[in-house]
Amino acid sequence: MNDLSHFDASGASRMVDVGDKAVTDRRAMASGRVTMLPETLRRVLDRTLTKGDVIEVARLAGILAAKRTDELIPLCHPLPLDAVSLRFDFPDARTISIEAEVRVTARTGAEMEALVAVSVAALTIYDMCKSADRTMILGEIRLEEKSGGRSGHVLTGHDSGRDA
Repeated sequence: MNDLSHFDASGASRMVDVGDKAVTDRRAMASGRVTMLPETLRRVLDRTLTKGDVIEVARLAGILAAKRTDELIPLCHPLPLDAVSLRFDFPDARTISIEAEVRVTARTGAEMEALVAVSVAALTIYDMCKSADRTMILGEIRLEEKSGGRSGHVLTGHDSGRDA
């Protein structure tokens, strides 16, 4: 059990002590997708769904979620986030692509915050569109990139060369 960072020698859960780590500029990017019927995406883009502007509500939900990640994931450290941004793209007639970037100057990285931002933005899109389309699929949520700290700059996801 000693090799596991979130468990002590007796197997009890613990929060990792980051007190001796250097404070550095850290950045994490995550992505995800929501696939839906073409008519649903048209209504999202035209802002004609009854719940309002889906993309802007999802953006705000993602930002709020990143700020509250430590309340959702039990062993995450609370972080004083410097910036959170979400970008939405529409690569085809059925897909909303979500990308979150989180920046922080801290002793630990912001990977979980970026992943939570994307996840909650996708869930918000689902919630706002479900009355029009119950066939939506949320998926491909992944860390794309991180930088700062001991491991430096790391590309993951599609850019790593690893099969998805």
